Amino acid sequence: MAAAKKIQIYDTTLRDGCQSEDVSLTVDDKVQIARKLDELGVDYIEGGWPGSNERDAAFFREVKKARLRHARIAAFGSTRRANVKASQDRNLQLLLKADTPVATVVGKTWDLHVREALRISPEANLEILHDTIAFLKKRVDEAIFDAEHFFDGYFNNPEFALACLRAVDDAGAALICLCDTNGGRLPHEIEDAVRVAVETVRCPIGIHCHNDSEVAVANSLAAVRAGASQVQGTINGLGERCGNANLVSIIPDLQLKLGYQCVAPPKLKVLQELSMLVYELANITPHPRQPYVGRSAFAHKAGLHVSAIQRDARTYEHIDPALVGNDRRVLLSELSGRANIVYKSREFGLDIEQNNEKIGHLLDELKRLESEGYSFEGADASFELLMLRTLGMAREHFRFVSFRVFDDKWHEDRAPFSEAVVVIEGPDGKRSRTAAIGNGPVNALDSALRQALVPYYPSLEAMELSDYKVRVLDNGRGTGARVRVLIESTDGRRRWGTVGVSANVVEASWQALVDSVEYKLHKDNVKPRAKAPAAAGNGRSRSRRGAAGSASAESGA
Repeated sequence: MAAAKKIQIYDTTLRDGCQSEDVSLTVDDKVQIARKLDELGVDYIEGGWPGSNERDAAFFREVKKARLRHARIAAFGSTRRANVKASQDRNLQLLLKADTPVATVVGKTWDLHVREALRISPEANLEILHDTIAFLKKRVDEAIFDAEHFFDGYFNNPEFALACLRAVDDAGAALICLCDTNGGRLPHEIEDAVRVAVETVRCPIGIHCHNDSEVAVANSLAAVRAGASQVQGTINGLGERCGNANLVSIIPDLQLKLGYQCVAPPKLKVLQELSMLVYELANITPHPRQPYVGRSAFAHKAGLHVSAIQRDARTYEHIDPALVGNDRRVLLSELSGRANIVYKSREFGLDIEQNNEKIGHLLDELKRLESEGYSFEGADASFELLMLRTLGMAREHFRFVSFRVFDDKWHEDRAPFSEAVVVIEGPDGKRSRTAAIGNGPVNALDSALRQALVPYYPSLEAMELSDYKVRVLDNGRGTGARVRVLIESTDGRRRWGTVGVSANVVEASWQALVDSVEYKLHKDNVKPRAKAPAAAGNGRSRSRRGAAGSASAESGA
């Protein structure tokens, strides 16, 4: 059997991706991403434009210390200026100073730009292209030419655009990358032009597409089908305007769907982790519906779908999510059926038959709660507790008695503060009253509750809230609307989500808080201390409880 054709992957996240208006990466961020790209197995990592800023120059110095195993680092720049020798061009000198094995330069191939932007003759532009590549070829291992606006140039003046390609080919370019710089071309146009380019020059052809028409991935695939052997793009499609071709989709498309080889097959599992790393370092919320790696990419909600994938996952999944490092998720909602419940029970380590009559009760309760505004799609921990309670398998770690929250502000130029008082009945049957100051009522409640429980369950000291979201459910009711609170918690080993719903945001938060604590104790499967220490929760924390103007809320079980 013939080996799969190799398609080179050229990543430009660290240069073109950083041109996104909402992205700014530090040198350390860029080195960290470079290491992960190398782990994935990309062939080239374009680190930046050393002639444009000191941060990119610093990256080229630091990345040498990373000792990458596979990827080659490329520095980016532009062709020499008109009427300046290549050897005397400052940008080319800075490009070489980066000391990378690969130098990529961008040059004009659209006669409109030559006339209006450079204001030189077509012949002068051809000379610039040839001289620049000939100069670099003698000084770096590979000189790559990025043919800027090639497709727009080709469809407006094909003779000149192809003449530009021949000029750099004759000068010894290692590869010519055809750029859809404005992102306006469609797949059939890309395929036609790439095929002609492949027939025109001797060196390999690459493709670099922007996503302004939302077909950058499709255009890249069309180019490969027409003969391109390298694809340039960015992780998560980052880039100027609407972004670049998304390598996170292109790599599995080429490898899993079209039979090309981009990276070693086991390395595909790095894709999801790499995607999340770039989102994290760029401070961008991950796109949940991103193909292949998004949280929702293999999420199933309808009961019919869940029932089918339990028999054969191919019924509603185009690939095995594990191939790209992702996971299958079964969601719970008013659309859920028995199959969803059974699937989730097995996910939680419970063996329940589909004909168990309690599943019907659980399904009814789930739909009732959903109708009230609860959502368990981001709160698996709350659903697992709901399942355990309905099935009679839940263990009561403590009993809630009451809570009260005070919000005080003593002076206009001072920040407000909150104090929470929580009364619980511990597993030994004794009541304790605990107070705590917090940065807001939810933080105060969280602190007071855990202060009361830590004497019984010391493992709660390792738990903390990592995220807190409030969603208004009744938009037309203003401040009297019901809200849904989602809390994400972690203990350093696990992360879990819980939910609460109420017209009182403090009460909704309390529901989610209690679930987060109960889930932690359930998963730890801890037994309480036989007897709490003498000071268990009976003392008060430093109280700054003010006077008039304090707000309070109280709830009893």
